[in-house]
Amino acid sequence: MDHITKSNDVLFILLGAIMVLAMHAGFAFLELGTVRRKNQINALVKILTDFCISTVTYFFIGYYIAYGVQFFSGAQTLAQNSGYELVKFFFLLTFAAAVPAIVSGGIAERAKFNPQGAATFVLVGFVYPFFEGIAWNKNLGVQAWLEQAYGASFHDFAGSVVVHAVGGWIALAAVILLGARRGRYHRDGGMSSHPPSSIPFLALGAWILTVGWFGFNVMSAQTLNAVSGLVALNSLMAMAGGTLAALIVGRNDPGFVHNGPLAGLVAVCAGSDLMHPLGALAVGAVAGVLFVYMFLLTQNRWKIDDVLGVWPLHGLCGAWGGIAAGLFGQQWLGGMGGVSLASQLIGTGLGVLIALAGGFIVYGALKLAVGIRLEPEEEFNGADITIHKITTASPETEGGF
Repeated sequence: MDHITKSNDVLFILLGAIMVLAMHAGFAFLELGTVRRKNQINALVKILTDFCISTVTYFFIGYYIAYGVQFFSGAQTLAQNSGYELVKFFFLLTFAAAVPAIVSGGIAERAKFNPQGAATFVLVGFVYPFFEGIAWNKNLGVQAWLEQAYGASFHDFAGSVVVHAVGGWIALAAVILLGARRGRYHRDGGMSSHPPSSIPFLALGAWILTVGWFGFNVMSAQTLNAVSGLVALNSLMAMAGGTLAALIVGRNDPGFVHNGPLAGLVAVCAGSDLMHPLGALAVGAVAGVLFVYMFLLTQNRWKIDDVLGVWPLHGLCGAWGGIAAGLFGQQWLGGMGGVSLASQLIGTGLGVLIALAGGFIVYGALKLAVGIRLEPEEEFNGADITIHKITTASPETEGGF
């Protein structure tokens, strides 16, 4: 029976890993549909390349920093317990690889390719697992201190803060250091809209992410006997709340509508195992409103050219989710209890601080050392022809031979 239980857990978490792996296709198509046509191929290549760099880096460095686990034993040892530790690594890798995928959307259309690969190496190898280990493996005694001081440790069931807020705040640092796309903002105060190149591809990316998110959240239980239908329903309600709120405040804009479910799902990750479904609906709705207003504010008022709005979507909605778990997880609001608002505020703030510092250090060092931005002519021509030597993602005619 013990062998069957372990085998069931392996299959359970493996299916979760596959679903989150599929989400990276969602990241790719969301970016492809949002950027201009001359940068579509670059979006696809970046996401796949970053995932593979993340895999190797997390295998050799990041996973050890976070959990103290290495894979240099013989295959017979690694295969014990039906190889559960191996698929657990696979599952958590897909979370780690989401960080550079998030950053990719913010720096699209003007970032150099190789420096971004180097940034992925450092972020997934050192910055992300440092906070991951604090939050999920109780490294450095931070969780023990929070539990002693406030009665509960920092709770982030599926990564509102650990994955999304960290990725979003790293992206903010990268976007600021990189600067706006050329021609985006004019000296007279005007701006060019740079509209999405393909709403259907943008919508496809959003749908792939939305479906995969149920693996992201539900399978974060990591064992079959810990799975909870409450997580699934809360994810669904937050998705609906985020979508409808973005539809209303975004005035039917399809870009906002399709980012609405993502905002809700980002926010519900942390407390999806604690909240009442009505609380999850409220958390998702607030996230939908937060995304729309902050996207417009950053783009139009602050002149921060975050192409996909990854800072408001992941950075701010992720931070909101970490705090919301401390509110809507309380029993007096219908939640399961066992959570502290003070711990959630401190844990969220710590994640934001580590991410922002890490982002400025990594991208600041790369900017000084090798540069992180394409030359003006290269940016004008587009990343597809400049980096990948392909003129368009959808050529109308064949060239001569």
